[in-house]
Amino acid sequence: MKFYGGSREKVCRLGLAHIFLELQEILIGTEVRVLDAKQANGAGHVRQLIDEAFASRPEWVPARSGDIDWVKRFRYNQTIVSRIGVEIQVSGRSDLLARDIVHIRNNLQDSHIDVGVIVVPSDEFEYRLTDRVANYSYAIRYVEQELREAQTYPIILVAVEHDGYSDEALPKKVTNRGKHP
Repeated sequence: MKFYGGSREKVCRLGLAHIFLELQEILIGTEVRVLDAKQANGAGHVRQLIDEAFASRPEWVPARSGDIDWVKRFRYNQTIVSRIGVEIQVSGRSDLLARDIVHIRNNLQDSHIDVGVIVVPSDEFEYRLTDRVANYSYAIRYVEQELREAQTYPIILVAVEHDGYSDEALPKKVTNRGKHP
């Protein structure tokens, strides 16, 4: 886990610690077992498992397409005090990390969230997922070297790990590409 732009302080100061702990519970509680082989496991299936875990928790709101993936609001009485937004980047191309940072930046600037979290697979976990998925080292390098202004945003990078091994690979998404008649 790596904190940028005063995100650790904001989580504490704005009363988001409970929600941040709940986010960690969701990620840790999502059991993912993979086949121990390079690029053998479908990253889309991991994303589906994480999304199902968020959906099972109260008050986590999924976003519309093209926006932050999940948002939860901290309320005091009937007033929204602060919000945390989560981008799940465990499937898709690694260059989509830039889009996630833009989503977070725009939502911060529009006051829709106060802190953004980007979830990526650990380096070891990414090795076992379908190719071109961002991993934790790539995300850090991207924020600190490629898109350096992202370090000024209250962003938290969180790496997730698999829970162990299975005799079967996680299913990969089936697309029309690559099908032979």
